[in-house]
Amino acid sequence: MPKLGTRKLYYILERELKTLNIGRDKLFDILRANRMLIQPKRSYHITTNSHHRFREHKDLIQNIQYTRPEQVWVSDITYIGNRNNHQYLSLITDAYSKKIVGYCVSDSLSNSIVIKALKMAIKNRKYKEQPLIHHSDRGIQYCSDEYQKLLRKHNIIVSMTESYDPYANAIAERVNGILKQEFLIEDYALSLDNMRLLVKESVEIYNTKRPHYSCYMKTPEQMHNQERTLVRRYKKITPKTFWGY
Repeated sequence: MPKLGTRKLYYILERELKTLNIGRDKLFDILRANRMLIQPKRSYHITTNSHHRFREHKDLIQNIQYTRPEQVWVSDITYIGNRNNHQYLSLITDAYSKKIVGYCVSDSLSNSIVIKALKMAIKNRKYKEQPLIHHSDRGIQYCSDEYQKLLRKHNIIVSMTESYDPYANAIAERVNGILKQEFLIEDYALSLDNMRLLVKESVEIYNTKRPHYSCYMKTPEQMHNQERTLVRRYKKITPKTFWGY
């Protein structure tokens, strides 16, 4: 986790730091003095084509309270390539636990990238008896007949953003940012096969090692295996505050 934030770093190292009489504020001071504080950067590439013939759906999660795993899945596609090597990452994240439950890396924005991620999420589903909402933007991949058919086959309820605001799907955007800004997956000029290996390893570490603020510093895996903790709600996201949340 090369760019883990200082608060999470302190949480992981708290026992060792206490033996050195280093509290959270002192850790901030040490990192600042050594120019090791993380400077967030912004990166935005349009991967959504909302101008198409396919049916779109209502937003069902605007005011929902997340109370259990596999209540809502949020999906998104993000760009992880460069000018000479176009690559895309499709993610499906559990809104309650923040666990990445499905993903796919591809050099194409065809429907197959989201379908493979969805099939992985469905295969790994743990609470199959509970109702599940799938939420995404209005991109052509999510609205396609093949994707919608797969959702219906598994009795998954469909929800979509109703605005063009890229921050309307805040949880999905947040997890995209963690993999790109903290794990630096887009900083490597890798072949498609090697990028898939890097993403696989990064997702495993994110799910099992990285404490998550909205999960009260539980890892997504820990959060996903219980439903007693009331998740912190995301604030209304604006472009000014998003990366600092």
